[in-house]
Amino acid sequence: MAPDLHALHELLRSQRVWDPATTTLPPFDPASAPADPLALFTTWFAEAVAAGEREPHTMSLATTDEAGHPDVRIVMLHGADDLGWSFGTHRTSTKGRALASHPYAALAFYWPTLGRQVRVRGPVVTGTAEEARADLHARSTGALAAALTGHQSEPLGSVAELARASEEAWTRARTEPAADSSTWTLYRLRPESVEFFQGDERRRHVRLEYRREGEGWRRQLLWP
Repeated sequence: MAPDLHALHELLRSQRVWDPATTTLPPFDPASAPADPLALFTTWFAEAVAAGEREPHTMSLATTDEAGHPDVRIVMLHGADDLGWSFGTHRTSTKGRALASHPYAALAFYWPTLGRQVRVRGPVVTGTAEEARADLHARSTGALAAALTGHQSEPLGSVAELARASEEAWTRARTEPAADSSTWTLYRLRPESVEFFQGDERRRHVRLEYRREGEGWRRQLLWP
């Protein structure tokens, strides 16, 4: 059946950005922003949670594969500190292989309830095996089961095959909560630049960029 492109375009035109019924656009004075982007990120993340943002810890992760082609997917933020923004995956997955080939990536957070985005770019380093195990076991039983299922990004023969492997992994995760995955890896993106975007109803969006300079940060405004 051919796609109904007219209906698609009508739906696209009917959508609103930052509907006042669900979105509040708070003022943002960049002159009052802290010197370190991590401090501002921590504040904005807490405000997104308080505003009822659903899954505010989800983020887009953009990588470049072995051929130099870009790729992007949604992953979860596992932590952020002076060492960087962290996330986990199998090193044998598509993104794991891409990071092994080109250890540089970009993250993007979008919190529509406040009209905010945060973009982070920089080199990616691999955590230790101990850090990977701690990360894996700090998460839910379901997350452990998914990691134990393995084979991420590999071709799958059928949905039934996935169901069997997943059921076995869930059983093991429940009975062996300390079970390990040999390929699970913790990655840290060490930011070279962090941009904070605050939407404005009159489209006078505020964009504040932090760029690393030596041991500190240089701040500058960007045109929207």
